[in-house]
Amino acid sequence: MSTRLSQLFVRTLREDPSDAEVTSHRLLVRAGYIRRQAPGVFAWLPLGLRVKAKIEAVIRDEMTAAGAQEVHFPALLPREPYEVTGRWVEYGDALFRLKDRKGGDYLLAPTHEEAFTLLVKDLYSSYKDLPLTLFQIQDKYRDEARPRAGLLRGREFTMKDAYSFDVSDAGLDASYQAQRDAYERIFTRLGLEYVIVKADAGAMGGSRSEEFLHPTAVGEDTFVRSAGGYAANVEAFTTVVPESIALEGLPEAHELEPADTPTIASLVDQLNESHPRADGRDWTAGDTLKNVVVALSHLDGSRELVVVGLPGDRDVDMKRLEVAFAPAEVDAAGDADFTKNPVLVKGYLGPQVLGLESDSGIRYVVDPRVVEGSAWVTGANRQGVHVSGLVAGRDFTPDAVIEAAQVREGDPAPDGSGPIETARGMEIGHVFQLGRKYAEALGLKVLDENGKQATVTMGSYGIGVTRILAVIAESNNDEKGLVWPANVAPFDVHVVATGKDPVVFEVAEKLTADLEAHRLDVLYDDRPKVSPGVKFGDAELLGVPQIVVVGRSAGEGIVELWDRRTGERTPVPVAEAVATLSAPRTV
Repeated sequence: MSTRLSQLFVRTLREDPSDAEVTSHRLLVRAGYIRRQAPGVFAWLPLGLRVKAKIEAVIRDEMTAAGAQEVHFPALLPREPYEVTGRWVEYGDALFRLKDRKGGDYLLAPTHEEAFTLLVKDLYSSYKDLPLTLFQIQDKYRDEARPRAGLLRGREFTMKDAYSFDVSDAGLDASYQAQRDAYERIFTRLGLEYVIVKADAGAMGGSRSEEFLHPTAVGEDTFVRSAGGYAANVEAFTTVVPESIALEGLPEAHELEPADTPTIASLVDQLNESHPRADGRDWTAGDTLKNVVVALSHLDGSRELVVVGLPGDRDVDMKRLEVAFAPAEVDAAGDADFTKNPVLVKGYLGPQVLGLESDSGIRYVVDPRVVEGSAWVTGANRQGVHVSGLVAGRDFTPDAVIEAAQVREGDPAPDGSGPIETARGMEIGHVFQLGRKYAEALGLKVLDENGKQATVTMGSYGIGVTRILAVIAESNNDEKGLVWPANVAPFDVHVVATGKDPVVFEVAEKLTADLEAHRLDVLYDDRPKVSPGVKFGDAELLGVPQIVVVGRSAGEGIVELWDRRTGERTPVPVAEAVATLSAPRTV
């Protein structure tokens, strides 16, 4: 049975929604695919569900081909398993928590590691039952502080999450590779450009971690890549560490005369004017040691100040800093923090009074470039005064070395494959080797070949289904509307009957029936009192890639094939239209 536009539950909009930030959000709402219910929460209309189902079908097909079996868990889960793994607290404010009428604690699942682990524990007890890979396509919930960009970052979203279970690390490697290969096939079939980058595991835990990023200007992630093949997101990028310098024979540090130089730029100008270097080159910001004060909010509610030392030509990257101090939240220190800690002299802070060995109790951590023997110009911890020649490892010792500085174009790749370039991307998939973290916490063990208890090792593999839909929409549109790839479009063909002549509608009805007889899914615009201009505008907005216009030449057996992707419009006999449209199609 054909889908008639006169009866389809859809209303297109001529104006953009006021809260739309990106093209996919704007067009999916205007074309009647989704409707906003609350910030980051959307209702799915028939057109949106059709596209979503086609994406899910591709994912199911490749998951099954990779040996995974589908299950389905509830979104509402009890607190206890998440308490055991620590994630009830670790997720912080991102977790939707609620109580039932009896006071029991529940959550809306952001991920389902605990549920999968306990299910396998309940049913399997021997190495003979493994390897096993299970997956589901299920809605997830995260209380995003700033939901944005429509489906690209919401509070409710659909994910495919898969989990592998193996006895050995070698088995995990094989399961991981099978899922990684399946992801490449999925994204290729969906027509999505992707880059596989080394990633940080974050709250998921585990060892090996890779993201599949779709390069796009609206992407939330910055990633780096080199011509030699290195790729990583900035959180996982590791700095090439300079060689340390012998401490023997280095000049003693000395204070500079007081000057009003509270910024790196003013300090460098003053150095070049009043303190020329002995080697003849100019001072640069890279010769100075910038000390940035940040505040950590820990899960137990405590607040801690930490000072980060890094070369003055670099800024702190807060996302990299969050990874370094996870699961604590990181913010810049405020005026009140400086007031409460007079040892922190704003603009003239140096590391000499910091660290666990000092009385301040404030940790001092540094960028990897601050190696032993490196000499710096930095604050002397007195208003207006700096010190020159302060040497790491002699005059100060950091408490830790962390990756906190912004990554820049031209930085060397850590694998030696050359300088890096930076780009923006949107995460569409992520694969992890979880190892035994969740199995150990929840007691998932099986008898091995020797009859001894062995802790199962796990992998976790996620794909953002609704995000992928938005990414495809973001990449497939023009100034008039959506232009879906054929394999995810809501319909194969959009038949548009124009004009008032009854013959037009008779031909359109017959053409629709013939197309459906060839197993094509057809949207038929049968609205009798709607102008051709409105119908064409809707066809462009909805984005079905193949359109057939039945108009004034219908009585002569001629219709017009309109390729929405190229804009080409070709008059053809009706029989030829059916043959052309029913021929095998590609993305």
